[in-house]
Amino acid sequence: MARFQASKYILMKNVITVKGVTKIYNPDTIPVHALRGVDLQIGEGEFTALVGPSGSGKTTLLNIIGGLDDASDGSVIINEQDIAKLSDSQTIEFRKQNIGFVFQAYNLIPVLTAKENVEFVMLLQGASQSDRDARVKELMSAVGLSDHLDRRPSQLSGGQQQRVAVARALASKPMFVLADEPTANLDSKSTADLLDIMAKLNKEENITFLFSTHDQRVIDRARRVVNLDDGAVISDKTIE
Repeated sequence: MARFQASKYILMKNVITVKGVTKIYNPDTIPVHALRGVDLQIGEGEFTALVGPSGSGKTTLLNIIGGLDDASDGSVIINEQDIAKLSDSQTIEFRKQNIGFVFQAYNLIPVLTAKENVEFVMLLQGASQSDRDARVKELMSAVGLSDHLDRRPSQLSGGQQQRVAVARALASKPMFVLADEPTANLDSKSTADLLDIMAKLNKEENITFLFSTHDQRVIDRARRVVNLDDGAVISDKTIE
């Protein structure tokens, strides 16, 4: 009996299309098959969790979708662009313009203030000071940190740092946000607060979120759960 259960999710517009993606590490020595022909579509406005045990391939898949790693075979189409066909410099530019990232370790720049961290990508994009100020004000209010603009990461709690990271991921108005284990280092209250913020942004601004997680608290809030095991999708369920 097949283990795969098709999702009932009705896609209005696909922002991510993964076709037959395979990833093999050390192919010439001791091959490690991280992904085995993954097919996946993510629609605009989805709030989806990639789940599975350690080593199932969920972080590898997220990294390939985000252009942080290359597939051994297959393709990733983002808004009709096959990212495998981009040069390194084009990939960097594409990520900067289209994808927001939230990492487990926050990855804030320690010497910059919260405001400076949030506006950093906008600065690279050449946005004006007035546009940056307005966007930072809007986002820091959305994540509940309007009075923390001038604090550096070391002056913030873990939950506050992750909220700054969410604001930073959204600053450039990306097509979607990739969040890799975003709650792994957070306590229950910080996790609940963060998920409330992301769910609100998803609902009110139709921002697409794709999580890699093993945190049941995230899974419980997702509207679609894609389960990976041994590098393959074994189930794909929409939560009704």
